[in-house]
Amino acid sequence: MNILQSKDGQKNILKISILVVVSCLILISVLMYVLPQYRVWQKELSGKALLKEAEWSKRVQIEEALANLEAEKLNAQAEVERAKGMAQAIEIEGGALTTEYIQYLWVRQNIFNDKTTIYIPTEANLPVLEAFRLDK
Repeated sequence: MNILQSKDGQKNILKISILVVVSCLILISVLMYVLPQYRVWQKELSGKALLKEAEWSKRVQIEEALANLEAEKLNAQAEVERAKGMAQAIEIEGGALTTEYIQYLWVRQNIFNDKTTIYIPTEANLPVLEAFRLDK
């Protein structure tokens, strides 16, 4: 009886082994067919993503360029207005630029803080020193 059971057991093991081998072969064949198609599909999606990213980058650059152009136009308009104002100021000063007015414009355009010291020359081209400022 052991021999019959062992022959039946061997047949069952053989059937299971053949089933496993056939299943593995089917799985391998399916993977060999599916994986290349999956890779192509994946590359296509990544290509589309790169294309969309490039399009958005291009749009961003165009918008930045348009913003810069608009800013330059506004800066040019501001410069024209400044020039008109300076021309009117020169007319008020008598039609000529004076040294005092040029010094005023220079001081006005610079941004100073508490630690900035300005030395303005006097008639003899010697600066007026602020010796007493340090005592405060």
